[in-house]
Amino acid sequence: MESTTLAARLDTPEPKPAPRRALISWVLFDWSAQPYYTLVLTFLFAPYFVNAVAATPAHGQALWGYAAAAAGVLIALGSPFLGALADGRGARKPWIGTFSVFLVASLAVLWFAVPGADSSTILLVLIAFVIATAMAEFTTVFTNAMMPTLVPPSQLGRLSGTGWAVGYAGGLLSLAVMAGLIVTDPATGRTLFGLEPILALDQTAREGDRLVGPFAALWFALFMIPFFLFVPDRAHVTPPGTRRPALAELWETIRGLPSHRDMLLFLIARMLYADGLSAIFAFGGIYGASVFGWGAMELGIFGIVLTLTGVFGALIGGVLDDRVGSKRVIMVSLVLLLVGAFGILSVDPNHVLFVSEVVPKAAGSAPFSSTGELVFLAFAMLVGLVAAPVQAASRALLARLAPPDRMTQYFGLFAFSGKVTAFLAPLLVAVVTQASGSQRLGMASIAVFLIAGLLLMLPVQTTRRR
Repeated sequence: MESTTLAARLDTPEPKPAPRRALISWVLFDWSAQPYYTLVLTFLFAPYFVNAVAATPAHGQALWGYAAAAAGVLIALGSPFLGALADGRGARKPWIGTFSVFLVASLAVLWFAVPGADSSTILLVLIAFVIATAMAEFTTVFTNAMMPTLVPPSQLGRLSGTGWAVGYAGGLLSLAVMAGLIVTDPATGRTLFGLEPILALDQTAREGDRLVGPFAALWFALFMIPFFLFVPDRAHVTPPGTRRPALAELWETIRGLPSHRDMLLFLIARMLYADGLSAIFAFGGIYGASVFGWGAMELGIFGIVLTLTGVFGALIGGVLDDRVGSKRVIMVSLVLLLVGAFGILSVDPNHVLFVSEVVPKAAGSAPFSSTGELVFLAFAMLVGLVAAPVQAASRALLARLAPPDRMTQYFGLFAFSGKVTAFLAPLLVAVVTQASGSQRLGMASIAVFLIAGLLLMLPVQTTRRR
């Protein structure tokens, strides 16, 4: 029965892609959402909260960690259920619109995170952060599920890769605006570019840092307008008499995963290599700062370079995805990730490639002026170049493997696989580092997740290969 269905699917002419303005508008979702991840979650608001809003940095880090964990649990539990609830029950845009309203509102609440805030304000800010994180991921589940309705399977790779590239570009531009023109260093009163801020904000009240949330909210609301105007929403509605409860449908899908061997293996593999990839980005800058004594300037340049390489990697990976297949792009990218990760670990203050001696970085020297830093940066750029294709190709492969009538709930399971074990890689890094007393060995433990994901991807059989 399965072979007959697949054969019929392969014999059916590919549908025409949606109009160009619809594709551009769908790609703009990644552009719209990325500033939340770049500005709030990574570079600006999270460090501000930890160091200025909470009573102490240690207390702030603990609070932020608990909130992030709560958001992860909410995403892991909610994404599959919401996907099952949406499939076959009408258009997806109303769901996306609802999540978008909550996302924008919760981001705006971050403005109230004043320095040294009282406990009730901190609780409000953390609740807003949890809601924003969950809404951003829920929205992504539904927008990803629309991909197969916009382009034929042979173009899914380019669509996904372009989305990732545009998202990286949006994150970079928003970071340049906020860090380079608005947010100031409390010690100097100047921005990252060494300029006076373009807005007359109260620096004592850290209004520049607090503006990060409302800025990300406005950015999202503005650039999502084309999505709601031009992206077609081809609803497939199951007749009410034949519709089962969402939990029953979700349980049926989960229970049937062992019979869908390729999907099951892919979701487990993705769970593992996504954990490893996240850990590389979380600890890569920390390792570089420890080896070379990097400050904010070097880390800022490092982040910009990785983001730019990610843009090109996503574009190139999207083209290769449609030509050679998502699975090959994922596997080659994972191999190159391992090369880049071990290349980074081969660098210490006096050596590169583990054994080649180099002159150590001189105190007070210009950023990336030593041989060790340049070698470190080269391997890091390799990681940045292939990290985006791994993520974009994973999204495209899920869209190719999932049944059309259960696309949203499978993307919910996709989100679940990215969150349910997200703590494992950082935990292993911490345990190995503490047990060995070596940052290098702790970082090396990340390879376990990449290798396990690579091995599980080997037997995955894609629809095209079938």
